[in-house]
Amino acid sequence: MPSNETSVVLLRHGETEWSLDGRHTGLSDIDLTENGRAEARAAGGRLAGFEFDHVLTSPLRRARETCELAGYGAGATTTDELTEWNYGEYEGIKTVDIHKTAPDWWLFSDGCPGGESAADVGARVDPLIERAKAEGGRWLFVAHGHVLRVVGARWAGLAPEEASTLLLGTAAICVLGWEHGRPALKHWNDTGSLR
Repeated sequence: MPSNETSVVLLRHGETEWSLDGRHTGLSDIDLTENGRAEARAAGGRLAGFEFDHVLTSPLRRARETCELAGYGAGATTTDELTEWNYGEYEGIKTVDIHKTAPDWWLFSDGCPGGESAADVGARVDPLIERAKAEGGRWLFVAHGHVLRVVGARWAGLAPEEASTLLLGTAAICVLGWEHGRPALKHWNDTGSLR
């Protein structure tokens, strides 16, 4: 049985040019904007006083830089499990443009041609979640919007496709924990704003 002492904090990377204009940013290794850097520092301020036994980050630059600017880069380890969703042929394309040729397409139900499905992403993050539950302690995962939404859903025992209901802003903080011995989402999508 997993330890009720386990908690996982999720931190999405700060703004990039592509997140700003709605392009699917999977494996493209792009930088944070200046605003994204400010968001990352502000997230670090909101996390002030949090100490972690394990800090894991996506290997992509925007997540690693967010981790560093938030004040947790020194002890961080990169892990491929936290890499963003592979959007395949839809990399760098906006949903509105995809809908011109595939009007009913929805990432969480349809996946991406040449890329991953929600089930693929769930299978990728499940071992990481199980590791955190088994080892216990306080964890920080710094990564990307869609993969962290799947982490949240899978932590709570939901299907990966149900992550579509968990919105996540840039530099948002979430806390995964427990209620009465069952995994629960304790705090979700804290961006320091109610917008």
